[in-house]
Amino acid sequence: MGIPVGLFLVAHGIVYGLYVGQAVRVFELKPGFTWPDGSWALAGLIGNPAVHSLVAVVFSAVAAAFAVSGVALIARQSWWAPLASTTAIAATVVLVLLWNGRLQGLDTQGAYAILINAGIVVSALLLHWPRVAA
Repeated sequence: MGIPVGLFLVAHGIVYGLYVGQAVRVFELKPGFTWPDGSWALAGLIGNPAVHSLVAVVFSAVAAAFAVSGVALIARQSWWAPLASTTAIAATVVLVLLWNGRLQGLDTQGAYAILINAGIVVSALLLHWPRVAA
């Protein structure tokens, strides 16, 4: 099971890379999609342009960390789980901070990513799954 889950972690990292492209306006993931504008916690504090830069930096690191954790799992390295879990928790915190405060369009604001991140944390930290051979 390590290889499919590892590939899933790499793919999850790629999705965060797509969010980087959206944040720095290299492309739009969806026509008219303005995320991460209007963050309830950050836009008023540092402004939307700074939020975009922050997302680019943080989610680049998140994308890389998920990819590394996936490769580590495929390579049967036990440290994949703490890296994937820590990354999932950090990414979830940032997604919550980036939420625009409205219940509409949660799917475009990372709701699925948060569910996936929760699954990663539960699987890796609590269930210790998938296990790597010692």
